[in-house]
Amino acid sequence: MATGISANKLELLQIADAVAREKGIEVEIVLSAMSDAIEKAAKARYGQENDIRVAIDPKTGETKLLRAVQVVDLVENDDTQISLPVAQRDNPEAKIGDEVIDELPPVEFGRIATQAAKQVIVQRVREAERERQFEEFKDRVGEIINGLVKRVEYGNVVMDLGRGEAVVRRDNLIPREVFRPGDRIRAYIQNVRREQRGPQIILSRTDPAFMSKLFMQEVPEIYDGVIEVRAVARDAGSRAKIGVISNDPGIDPVGACVGMRGSRVQAVVNELQGEKVDIIPWSPDPAAFIVNALAPAEVTKVVLDEDVQRIEVVVPDEQLSLAIGRRGQNVRLASQLTGWDIDIMTEAQESERRQAEFAERTALFMGALDVDEMIAQLLASEGFSTVEEVAYVPAEEITYIEGFDEETAEEIQNRARDHLDRENAKLDTQRTEMGVGDDLAAMEGMTPAMLVRFGENDIKSLEDFAGCVTDDLTGWFETVERRRVRQEGILDGFDVSPEEAEGLIMSARVLAGWITQEELDQQRAEEAARVEAELAAQQEAENPTPAADAELIDPFAPAPDASAPSAE
Repeated sequence: MATGISANKLELLQIADAVAREKGIEVEIVLSAMSDAIEKAAKARYGQENDIRVAIDPKTGETKLLRAVQVVDLVENDDTQISLPVAQRDNPEAKIGDEVIDELPPVEFGRIATQAAKQVIVQRVREAERERQFEEFKDRVGEIINGLVKRVEYGNVVMDLGRGEAVVRRDNLIPREVFRPGDRIRAYIQNVRREQRGPQIILSRTDPAFMSKLFMQEVPEIYDGVIEVRAVARDAGSRAKIGVISNDPGIDPVGACVGMRGSRVQAVVNELQGEKVDIIPWSPDPAAFIVNALAPAEVTKVVLDEDVQRIEVVVPDEQLSLAIGRRGQNVRLASQLTGWDIDIMTEAQESERRQAEFAERTALFMGALDVDEMIAQLLASEGFSTVEEVAYVPAEEITYIEGFDEETAEEIQNRARDHLDRENAKLDTQRTEMGVGDDLAAMEGMTPAMLVRFGENDIKSLEDFAGCVTDDLTGWFETVERRRVRQEGILDGFDVSPEEAEGLIMSARVLAGWITQEELDQQRAEEAARVEAELAAQQEAENPTPAADAELIDPFAPAPDASAPSAE
């Protein structure tokens, strides 16, 4: 028998549908909120102890108010329990543990109950709307989004994204940039956070990735992956550098990003309020990339220190101001772009420094080896920089110097070794006074100077040293205000590589009994296998080979007969 839907029931469904469409949430969520509101009102009427449930039919809008009690052997709470004999009066098949559901008469909503129900529905709908916004935007971090300026609060721009709000904080706006309500702007989704007051969508117009995404929109070759943006550094609103590389040798990455008559780069510049953009060819060779990054300045010489990622750049005297840039902007952006610390000096400054180093080494050799100035200068001019080098190089490297015979070389090396022995004896005494243990001193690869340095840093036993990590010894980098800053290591100045430092630490752990030599050898073998597998995968990706079972097609062979049966 067909039944009609009453006006009130139909109105309930229409209200739920309208709210769901307006807030962009599911109708089921609104009906669930209504059920909770009715349930709250019913509990206020019949008692909070009752297990009251509300069922709303999503097709007819019919609402049922139900009370559930549990069948038990001994009733302790009349509101939620019923004895077995009483339950079996209505249902002879009832047993212990069953639920008995009774329908209750509908509740008349008074003014207070109506207000409470409204608050429940509003709260649930608001929570669902916030969750929908978070789910919609959480996977869009890293995208560029368009929106209208809704309002400006204390310099922060609140944007209307259509189905949510986002904020561009004052420090994420390009300097001297002013927006008014109604303006349409583009920004980069930097972060989406779930917070108590709702999802916070943080946008930025100063993030380097914003520029990268703008170029992707303007340059089809970047979007297609033919050209890659490898690095971006920005001084928002003033100047930026972007490093690009082409995967197709026939395409110039710089020319493609500039575009015909500069149309592509000009579109990006206009969006960034006139920010000047230097487009630089990226190179896997750090020296070449740094030289490119310092453009338009000319570089005559570079000296790299890969251990600390520092590079010294020599430029002509007249190019110094151009290389540094106004307020150091050019060299700062080049450093951010390449990830290297860059020291710039002129040819005259480098010459002065070399002369100072030469004089310093000469004085060192004169004092340590007890030789005259001419011999010390000869050693310094041949590239010797420390007494250790003089003491332990093959004698042929000294006799090679003009005027030095074998006897002279032997005497110089003996004096160098005697000097080192005296210095090491002093350092060993100092180490002992500091309390650095003999177990640490007995380790292979340790020098007296290193042991003194450990004592100065409160590393006095084998156990102390075994608890160190590689970064403690060789230093590490931290990002401070978007700039890589190197933190000093304990063994700075000892020419110890990260691999050598790790080897010393692992040896100490073996001696301390933290790990066995067999376990260490196994770890090293597994690490070597992993690195080898990664290299093989990288080479495979860069130089893909055809499948082994692929057929070789002869272009001059006759076409196959279409009427011939297939191999299958």
